[in-house]
Amino acid sequence: MDTAQGISASSEDTAAPAKRSRSRKGNLGPLRMVWREMLKYPGWMAMAGLALITTATSTLAIPFGFRQIIDQGFAKGADPHAIRWWFAALLGVVVVLAIATAIRFYSVSWLGERVIADIRLRVQRHMLTLAPGFFEENSPKEISSRLTADTAIIEQIVGTTVSVALRNAIMAIGGVIYLFALEPRLTAGLVIAIPVVIVPIAMFGRRLRAVSRSSQDRVADIGALTGEVLGAIKIVQAFNQEGREHERFAAAVERTFDTGKKRIFIRSVMTAVIMFLIFGAITVIMWCGAIGVAAGSITGGTIAAFVVTAGIVAGAFGSLTEVYGDLVRGAGAASRLAELLGERPTIAAPARALLLPEPPRGKLAFERVTFRYPSRPDLPALHDFNLTIEPGETVAIVGPSGGGKSTLFQLAERFYDPQSGAIKIDGVPLASADPGQIRERIALVPQEGVLFAASARDNLRYGNWQADDAAIWEAARAANAESFLRALPQGLDTFLGEDGARLSGGQRQRIAIARALLRDVPILLLDEATSALDAESERLVQDALDRLMAHRTTLVIAHRLATVRQADRIIVMDAGRIVEQGTHDSLTRAGGLYARLASLQFDSPPIIPLG
Repeated sequence: MDTAQGISASSEDTAAPAKRSRSRKGNLGPLRMVWREMLKYPGWMAMAGLALITTATSTLAIPFGFRQIIDQGFAKGADPHAIRWWFAALLGVVVVLAIATAIRFYSVSWLGERVIADIRLRVQRHMLTLAPGFFEENSPKEISSRLTADTAIIEQIVGTTVSVALRNAIMAIGGVIYLFALEPRLTAGLVIAIPVVIVPIAMFGRRLRAVSRSSQDRVADIGALTGEVLGAIKIVQAFNQEGREHERFAAAVERTFDTGKKRIFIRSVMTAVIMFLIFGAITVIMWCGAIGVAAGSITGGTIAAFVVTAGIVAGAFGSLTEVYGDLVRGAGAASRLAELLGERPTIAAPARALLLPEPPRGKLAFERVTFRYPSRPDLPALHDFNLTIEPGETVAIVGPSGGGKSTLFQLAERFYDPQSGAIKIDGVPLASADPGQIRERIALVPQEGVLFAASARDNLRYGNWQADDAAIWEAARAANAESFLRALPQGLDTFLGEDGARLSGGQRQRIAIARALLRDVPILLLDEATSALDAESERLVQDALDRLMAHRTTLVIAHRLATVRQADRIIVMDAGRIVEQGTHDSLTRAGGLYARLASLQFDSPPIIPLG
């Protein structure tokens, strides 16, 4: 294929910087997306909330039990029956706490798994609606990192952090209320200390948000770089670039580590400051309480309950500071996913889409089309381009690389819309039709057969998922693929490996042709399906293509001119324009660009080895 598409994203920096900087200014707001997903399961949320309240109140009931046991059990003349009753009640509270904790853990963990599954489905479904142009400017590898690393963080947030935050918030509020009931004067001093703790949280939190988001971006870079290198491992090893790729990876890891160090340093300092303020305030208040006990104004049970409850409250506030850091990380992850969900498809069906005529004829027309790729707006791939392909006609497109040949395929399938002019199928402008309906009338055989990590059957019926085995074998037979498919260990159920790695190039191409045959549509796009094959494979593939092209409108991109001699018309393109058109014989006699290209391929003298 020619290189008209281009890829603007690099593995070193795979996300759009504008989006990154914009989202770093945010706060916990992106977590609203997670909250909306949780609201879809009110029953589970109610169960989790009830369990949270039960565990929090049960925890706070323990100091109350201690107070009763100390004041009534340790006093002179204490009633043994009362002692047993209070210990039994305390044991009952512990049982309730254990059961409620188990219910809380299960319900919030279920919510975490379910919500993250829904978010992954929602993001993936949305990604499938975006035009290919989006993936020119945004690395698919970085996007896959968002679907894995970022969603894992959100899963932790929903399944653990939110639960811990709510439980500690309930215990902190309930504990303060109980402390007021125990000893209002001492509790007032504790409440006064709370704003002293909140100020550092706000100060450190603002910086922590930015660093946490940056840390997630660096982790995504590692994922993108790993996928890129491992996906091209043969090239890496063939050119002895293992050392350089390791250095690139090490640099990315070190950038991630440096950003992570900043994040954990800020968080550790924030934790230290807040813990000092909290427990320092409690220590001072306990000092005042001890003086009260010595003076006889406070009972021993009261001060014991106060100490235990204050410890619970302090622990709750301390955990909330830890939780806040996790929530910030979760907000960063959610914002990155929200960016993906916020992308609007540039190619979509209009509000009142025109229906393509039935039955389909297969006429394809380009009328005064000018098109520039979004990644290169200053360089037109097509300029005032006109071409009409009649139903059943075979038209070959030839010309130098970068001339705009592959761009015709991209526009015909409405992966892009031209800046001016119109492309029509059976007289209907593509911009006025549903892209899905357009593609239902087109079959593509790419230059290299693209296969999925699935069985042979699933790869073959990708063009027509309802095809039965009889139809699959018929298509395979027509594509000269039957013999090697029957020789596979499990036949059609054989797993073909990543990108069909278990097959040769010619076999992958014949499966791609069989897939197009099963689609059975009026328009066929062939992107030089034989250019990378040996002579025998080329003959088998060409025979299959001849059967595929019969009675179909066919547009062929050709690099090997020998494959297009039988075309009804040959279109010669250069710099996005048609410079010649005609049959092979007429163009050869004309002495233009086609004749020059043909001379290079057919009349080159043999290469004689030296030495």
